[in-house]
Formats: sequence, structure tokens, C-alpha cells
Amino acid sequence: MKIGIIGSGNMGRSLGILWAEQGHEVFFGTRDAEKGKAIAEVVGHSTTGGTNDEAAAFGDVLLYTVRGMNPAEVLSSTEVLSGKILIDCNNFDVPEGFAYPPIVQSLAEKLAAEVPKTRVVKAFNTMAQEVFELAPTPLKDYSVSVFVAGDDAQARQVVMSLAEDIGFAPVDCGGLRNARLIEGLGDFIRLMIIGQLQNPYATISVKTLPSEQQQRLGGRQASNLN
Repeated sequence: MKIGIIGSGNMGRSLGILWAEQGHEVFFGTRDAEKGKAIAEVVGHSTTGGTNDEAAAFGDVLLYTVRGMNPAEVLSSTEVLSGKILIDCNNFDVPEGFAYPPIVQSLAEKLAAEVPKTRVVKAFNTMAQEVFELAPTPLKDYSVSVFVAGDDAQARQVVMSLAEDIGFAPVDCGGLRNARLIEGLGDFIRLMIIGQLQNPYATISVKTLPSEQQQRLGGRQASNLN
């Protein structure tokens, strides 16, 4: 698959390398064409690099890592994004004391509103860059979840497959509205990473446990809150 990285910082570079290692065609885009080319030269695996415009034109799937800027500020024209899958891995800036306001519009929804002809998918925002260093092994042994939300079911499946390629356990979270919850989860993970555990390898693995057939505790009953 042809993957364009728009903004080849820590997240973009790391995911691009992982996908290239799995045989995908990857183009590293940056504001400075020479920087993009330099990244590709170091990475190898037949990757290429240049500008963000070139990355957007190259990829059938695009990873959008530019936080705080809409595509019209990053690209010469957003028409190049039409019909493509655009993965948003961004989170809001961390406020003082982790005092986040309620998320009434996710970053992914905002992005989708800015480029309505694009298939926006939320994913890869609930772990630090350091976790990617473990991919694809031993990451597979830990069943680390990647939460995927988007209004286009086929686009979600593509992103889930890309997550699985590099050792993650994808979780289909339905429509893009649910990106609000995923971004809130990303905020919680950063609280753990920065404020509590102070360990960048903190992450989440969603498990489905075997059901208890005997229900020795009486099973789930209707709650009476009166």
C-alpha cells in the first residue's frame, strides 16, 4: 500500500518506518523537502521523501501528524486529499494540571469538517512514540490496542489492517463521533505517562474475558437507584 506521511516528526517517522519494514511504499513529507529526503535516506526500505504536498499526492493512505494546523495551512491545495484515507493521530495540548474541558468536537471531527471529501479515521493516539520501538515484536505478545473510529467502514478496515501489520491489536470503535471518547482516552494515557506512572510505555490492552457460566454472584440484575 502507498502511504504518505504528512509531518514526519516522531510519530510520523516511527510509523512510517514500521510500515516500510512490512513492505508498504512510504513517502515521508515535511515542510522542508530536504528533511523529508534525509529521513528516507536514513530509513531505506525503498522509502522516498520530500514535501507534504508530494506526500499527499503519493499516498492512498495518509497519516496526518500536524497538530494545531488545518490541512489548508499545511498543503498548497486540499483537493489532493479527495477520496483518500486520512489517519488522524493527534491529541489536544495538555492543559495545566491535566484539567481538560469536555470534548464536544474531536480533533478528528474538526479535521473531517475541513476536508469533507476525505475519509478521516482516528487511530494511534493512545500511546507514546516509545511504544512503537517495540513493534512488531515483542509488541504482539502484549496485545496493545489501537482504537479506530471513522464513518467509512472500509477505511476503518484498512487502518485496522495497517495497525495489525505492525503488531497492534485493532479495535473497531465505529463512527467518527466516537473519536471524542478515543481522544479522551488518549488524554488519560498521557496523565498516566506524564503525571502518575512517569513511564512512556504505559498503554492499554482491551481483553474479552471468558464468561462465567455459573453466575455464583447472582448475575447482572436491573439496578435500583431510588
